Amino acid sequence: MPAHDIIVMGASSGGIETFIEIVSELPRDFPAAIFAVLHVSPRGTTKFPQILTRAGPLPAAHALDNELIRPGRIYVAPPDFHLLLRNGKIRIVRGPKENNARPAIDATFRTAASAYGPRVIGVVLSGALDDGTAGLAAIKERGGITVVQDPGDALFPDMPRNAMEAVKVDYCLPTREIASLLVRLALETVKGEAALPVPEEMQKESEIEAMDMATIEDEEKPGTPSVFGCPECGGVLWELQDGELLRFRCRVGHAFGAEGLLEAQSESLATALWSAFRALEENVALCWRLAKQARKNQRTKSAKIFEQRANAAEQQAAAIRRVLLTEKNENPIDTPKER
Repeated sequence: MPAHDIIVMGASSGGIETFIEIVSELPRDFPAAIFAVLHVSPRGTTKFPQILTRAGPLPAAHALDNELIRPGRIYVAPPDFHLLLRNGKIRIVRGPKENNARPAIDATFRTAASAYGPRVIGVVLSGALDDGTAGLAAIKERGGITVVQDPGDALFPDMPRNAMEAVKVDYCLPTREIASLLVRLALETVKGEAALPVPEEMQKESEIEAMDMATIEDEEKPGTPSVFGCPECGGVLWELQDGELLRFRCRVGHAFGAEGLLEAQSESLATALWSAFRALEENVALCWRLAKQARKNQRTKSAKIFEQRANAAEQQAAAIRRVLLTEKNENPIDTPKER
């Protein structure tokens, strides 16, 4: 009988310290493969694999596309790529972002659940927002074991707390107890692996994450069309309701939890407001310049029209500036006018 030999772990803010503490307590002969996803900048390189290798006895490295899975190793998701699991091997794909992240925890967790079912242990650690919640729900649905770091023990408690609110997790533990749990579970055999088939929607989402074009172009999308647009590409978002868990995915695969979508919308709104503020300021400056030129040429009527337009644009810019300062508590923006 197979054991719990596939362990997927995800973290965001505050997660490096948690990962270090966990892997430092694992034995050299650990019988499972670990897949580590940490939200990192898409630019540059990360020393995360070296940090994990120094922290404990298990070797860690960035996962390679089509690499075979071996126990006793830590496979780290590379920057700006999703780490996906298939039967016996790893896929590294620069697919659509999930919850504004690539690598995304949900993508790894969901494909692990789809490929390995009850053999999977999913662990959600410290982080902001709700990446990892949908993936942990998929692991639970396929009969895997779900673990979260105790939110009171996490530097950033949002991710484990959101997971607990949406999924009936099997274990909620402080960091110091997670390693011993993983050792015990990795030695337990799994029963009833064939009893839980892969749900159709889960399979479709896994194929979308792997950039399978036949699935992406299929008009039969998981969920139902929503009234929201995708903050990444502007396309229609499909709404997926998994019990208490509300999620969204667009035609080309960008995916969001409810909190992730709200954050992405807020960022898009801020970008749009700054663009509008900049355009209005430029419009004000041009109108005053044209007004000054018109008065110099004794075209009084034209000068008044330009002055009225400048004043109107100034009022609109001031209104947007107030919104920006209130929304993000930015430092005051001084915009002196030269006449």
